[in-house]
Amino acid sequence: MAPLDFSRAVEEFQGALDEFFRGNPEPAKVMMSRRRDVTLANPFGPIARGWSAVEEAMDRGGQNYRDGAAVAFETAAEYVSGELAYTVWVERFKAKVGEGDQVVVGALRRTTIFRRETQSWRIVHTHADPITTPRTAESLIPK
Repeated sequence: MAPLDFSRAVEEFQGALDEFFRGNPEPAKVMMSRRRDVTLANPFGPIARGWSAVEEAMDRGGQNYRDGAAVAFETAAEYVSGELAYTVWVERFKAKVGEGDQVVVGALRRTTIFRRETQSWRIVHTHADPITTPRTAESLIPK
């Protein structure tokens, strides 16, 4: 597929993440690979592997957001090559998180790996976490 097609896949995923912050994981789930090696590492739990575990983790993750939106995507890196491509960005969002009633502003560091499957780009792995600023070595020590 041409890079233009990949650009459309990235735009579609960003739109799906906008829905995710509204509490709707369905558009993002559509973009995920259904192959056994699909993985997800989101901020709410351990790594999920295989479609049923990934789908369950996405459903749980979506329940943590509501009334929100993706605000911006700051791309740090993007690469496209034949069958694989990836993006690295900071995604900025606003949403009600968890049981809170206030809309909060947040950011997630996200890496996503896409693979060509049946003439379209599907996500084979995505990882998001809240580490978007420098941290000390001591921040790794459990308290």
